Amino acid sequence: MDQTNVGSETQETETGLPATPNQGATLVLGAVEGRLIISSPTPAPPEVPAMNLHLLLDTDIKLFQQGTHCRLQEKLGAHSATVKGVSGVQFAVWAPNAERVSVMGDFNQWDRKSHPLRSLGDCGIWAGFVPGARPGSCYKYFIKSRYEDYRAEKADPFAFRAELPPRSASIIWDLNYAWGDSVWMKERARHNALDAPISIYEVHAGSWMRVPEEGCRWLTYRELAVKLAAYCREMGFTHVEFLPLTEHPLHRSWGYQTTGYFAPTSRYGSPQDFMFLVDYLHQQGIGVLMDWVPSHFPTDGHGLARFDGTYLYEHADPRKGFHPEWTSAIFNYGRPEVSSFLLSSALFWLEQYHVDGLRVDGVASMLYLDYARKPGEWIPNHYGGHENLEAIEFLRRLNETIYREQPDVQTIAEESTSWSQVSRPTYTGGLGFGLKWDMGWMHDTLRYFKRNAAFRKYHHGELSFRMVYAFHENFVLPLSHDETVHGKGSLFGMMAGDEWQKYANLRLLFGYMYGMPGKKLLFMGDELAQWPEWNHESSIEWHVIQEPRHAGVQHWVKDLNHLYQSQPALHERDFSPDGFQWIDHSDADNSTLFFLRRGRQRDDFLLAAFNFTPVPRPNYRVGVPRGGYWKELLNSDAQFYGGSGQGNSGGVEADRLPWNYQPYSLRLTLPPLSASFFLS
Repeated sequence: MDQTNVGSETQETETGLPATPNQGATLVLGAVEGRLIISSPTPAPPEVPAMNLHLLLDTDIKLFQQGTHCRLQEKLGAHSATVKGVSGVQFAVWAPNAERVSVMGDFNQWDRKSHPLRSLGDCGIWAGFVPGARPGSCYKYFIKSRYEDYRAEKADPFAFRAELPPRSASIIWDLNYAWGDSVWMKERARHNALDAPISIYEVHAGSWMRVPEEGCRWLTYRELAVKLAAYCREMGFTHVEFLPLTEHPLHRSWGYQTTGYFAPTSRYGSPQDFMFLVDYLHQQGIGVLMDWVPSHFPTDGHGLARFDGTYLYEHADPRKGFHPEWTSAIFNYGRPEVSSFLLSSALFWLEQYHVDGLRVDGVASMLYLDYARKPGEWIPNHYGGHENLEAIEFLRRLNETIYREQPDVQTIAEESTSWSQVSRPTYTGGLGFGLKWDMGWMHDTLRYFKRNAAFRKYHHGELSFRMVYAFHENFVLPLSHDETVHGKGSLFGMMAGDEWQKYANLRLLFGYMYGMPGKKLLFMGDELAQWPEWNHESSIEWHVIQEPRHAGVQHWVKDLNHLYQSQPALHERDFSPDGFQWIDHSDADNSTLFFLRRGRQRDDFLLAAFNFTPVPRPNYRVGVPRGGYWKELLNSDAQFYGGSGQGNSGGVEADRLPWNYQPYSLRLTLPPLSASFFLS
């Protein structure tokens, strides 16, 4: 423990209150019939209306205990207040199994005893008003449990800001900010709609770009805002998705071990600085998504684990409460107060910080009781199955709450199994997410691209199989950070062939992704064709774009993004079979694929053509539904992108020769390892 947190010695009575009240003694709060009662070791001042403070009313407590309170941070935590002309802060914390709770901070020299809180009864909440505490002050709760000899100094689960790790105190903070993104907020339903072009740039804020002149430090939120917005606008990405920016103790966890569910990490600045980041991106026309982690939390001593000496937020039985793969605690989703905590956190980021959507991490680990467990290491549900019924109910409640309160956002599930109806409404039996990552497509496709081109004809189904299930869910096609870490190498490094073929294969991979139905996600650095896998301790390799072949891949991704946005056929019907039509997926010997993408308008369609071998295919006949001139919109083999320069001289005139069950046909040149797009 830091020496600054060592409490001073004060004589204590059997009740745990100071024997002699000092000048800064806590004004202790209680609720009676919706009114605020203030008491103190000194004579109590008159009653103050509850509206003057953020005290829980009877309705709040009822919702909290039902598991449906979705703005709990307005009631619990630390909130500036004035009582009878005295400025201070109201503190409130849920610790039902505590014998004593007090507030310690730099306003009382970290004294564990000088500012006790008072229990508000059976709801388990402790609360009090501390005169003289102010925004910017650091604090923790000192908790003495009823059970065992448990004493702990805990960060506030509802704190809006935390100290810069490795320090771990909470910081009293107000969230005032003058937003400038009103135009975006009025229109964000359109930007986030299922028929909109959504091309996501996945970013780890600490390693997207560093400042080498200053010891390679990471950018602040405000520095990141300007640089990232300019880059995304230039590259044509519609949304940024941040790896978790909730406070976390360990940088190398990338934010996935969350301790502050209401606090943006202080590594890059203040809460207002993060608001500026979101605000600026919105003003530049770029949506903001954030990874959010309700699947587990770390066991650090200052965090949620054994918060009041008992397993309060997590299950007591390690077969349900401990995650063996991530060595972290698992939330008790069946506990209503925990549900209220998580619902409030999710909605908080969407409302307070104007975030446009949450990508929910580790959904599969929540759904299955036997996830990452061996036989005998898990407990079946009361039907004898391995489904986590409490987590299923929570996820449905989460999505129902979010779409009821903020219908113009999206929730996105990282769900890696074949669980049915993840992105279907709860009233039809679904989980209620708006979108789901297509992990099957990602694994099948990357496995295919690792194969030597000479043997790809034997694995043609790894490309075509996806369309068997493509419209069962609202899918995002992810090429995410998970595929560029833990020894997997970079996307570029996964590509088969010699050096020229690796670049061509990477361009082909991106072209194939943008052609297929589904929203798009690309992890930072992959668009540069960087060689090494991602390292969170350094910047992505911006210097490589000085080399023409790397710059060519970057230009290709830029042009794909702009094509994707400009052509309704590529995004309007991402989740409807009417938006896709195979022309030919049967030519495994030549490893080619051809399909149409269709928009809402009857004659709005686009032809996508792919050659997955390094062998050029001249005079290759492909059926099309319409005659006339078909313009070659993009060709990944163009010299501008680093290709060999083969193609169709800008376009092809259709022949009145039926082919592939189509009334017309084109005679195309298919360049080696290429993706081409044609529009009539």
